Amino acid sequence: MSYRPRIPAPARRTVLRGSLLASAATAVPGLAGAAPAFALSGRPGARWGVQAGDVTSSSALVWVRSDRPARMLVETSATDSFRRARPWHGPLLGAGTDFTGITPLHGLPAGEQIHYRVVLADPHDPRRTSAPVYGTFRTAPARRRDDVRFLWSGDIAGQGWGINPDIGGYRVYDEMRRLDPDFFLCSGDNIYADGVIEPRVTLPDGRVWRNVTTPEKSKVAETLDEYRGNFRYNLLDENLRAFNAQVPSVVQWDDHEVRNNWYPGQILDDPRYTEKNVDLLAARSVRAFTEYFPVSTLRGAPRQRRMHRVVRHGPLLDVFVLDMRSFRDANSPGRQADGTTGILGAEQLDWLKRELSRSRAVWKVIASDMPLGLVVPDGAADFEAIAQGDPGAPLGRELQIAELLRHIKHRRITGTVWLTADVHYTSAQHYLPANAAFKDFAPFWEFVSGPLAAGQFPANALDGTFGPDRVFVKAPERANVSPMESPQLFGQVDIDGASGELTVRLRAQGGTVLFSKVLQPGRVGQ
Repeated sequence: MSYRPRIPAPARRTVLRGSLLASAATAVPGLAGAAPAFALSGRPGARWGVQAGDVTSSSALVWVRSDRPARMLVETSATDSFRRARPWHGPLLGAGTDFTGITPLHGLPAGEQIHYRVVLADPHDPRRTSAPVYGTFRTAPARRRDDVRFLWSGDIAGQGWGINPDIGGYRVYDEMRRLDPDFFLCSGDNIYADGVIEPRVTLPDGRVWRNVTTPEKSKVAETLDEYRGNFRYNLLDENLRAFNAQVPSVVQWDDHEVRNNWYPGQILDDPRYTEKNVDLLAARSVRAFTEYFPVSTLRGAPRQRRMHRVVRHGPLLDVFVLDMRSFRDANSPGRQADGTTGILGAEQLDWLKRELSRSRAVWKVIASDMPLGLVVPDGAADFEAIAQGDPGAPLGRELQIAELLRHIKHRRITGTVWLTADVHYTSAQHYLPANAAFKDFAPFWEFVSGPLAAGQFPANALDGTFGPDRVFVKAPERANVSPMESPQLFGQVDIDGASGELTVRLRAQGGTVLFSKVLQPGRVGQ
């Protein structure tokens, strides 16, 4: 399969020419003649890097964080010389957003490499500006014959395994960056707000794992500032910052952005928490999430914000990003016969059915923050995901999934593929009506990957309601295997523009392809 050549990462730029610094200042009204001010002390800084998100064929969002109040200024160009740069006026960054800001870009050319740089200007003295921070991304193609590549995974800084300088930090991000994907789908658990990062952890073989630590990671997150500090923590890693500067993101959340296995209305009995109301914790987390990730549907009035959305990536691909946290019912044994609320809520389920029916993309990736047929317990009697271990007819949260699968079959919606993370191992499940208690659906595939920087765990049991056949699995024998003991895991998806074939590769850090599967376009089930 042909593919576009890799663009060198902006993070490798080692020399910033004086002419570039001058143009960054003079290209924006109000900053003309500001280049000499780079020598002034006390100018803003953007040491957390830049990132782009929710990129389409004509639009994108660009993010930055300042270390003090500043005006965000962005320039875009077709080349890294920035000779014909287009200026964009961003927001004023202040304490109300933890000095973060997002600038929307629109009217971009389809299928092109976009170079951008961000300059931060002192709002009281526009001559006092930061050094520019560089990034790049590709817009989604307008033509069907253009190839598409993206990666997915999740689970970052979990189980006490944080940024370890002895192993080079989050090195898996450097490996993923070198694959030059069009975007990265993070399937949730971007942070572990309920996971303390200790300075040292002794491994079973006697080796010592060392962590970079911060005050916000020394306890479970409860306040808004503590949640913000959790999102900042991962940006201390240079591999992740370089990755963000080259690879745009499509981000969703799961439980650890707030607290393990949380659901709306939950009251905690965890002695680590002084705030027991999960709804309050979730509100603080989602505010910090909104500040630290460029997500299109989290902009605007608070009551209009939502995590679920469709990110359209040209004629070959639509990504349906689900939210299995905000609208779910309480974790329970999952045997109820009423599935109105379920794991998606009635409104989100209707939205998903409607948008899948409207989609004209060849492939429809359903980005699910939790797996469908893997049994994920929550305590002795309750269940955290969809499956509840009963292989019979759908009950509980399974009822919503049965309704969705029936809709896909009867509307003859082609090209659906489910991608997820959450369980801290990698596997491929083929769901077959012939093996299932519920049979009114077309066959489909679910692929699991992760973690990126967390402990690995043994494989979960399968629930037979939807007939999953575990075609491949790689999981450890014991719980919480550290990243020093086992390579981290991510998935790769390539769509060939000529044939329309979609190839999924389950990968392990170090360049190993563990499993691959080629799917054909235009089929209701396969």
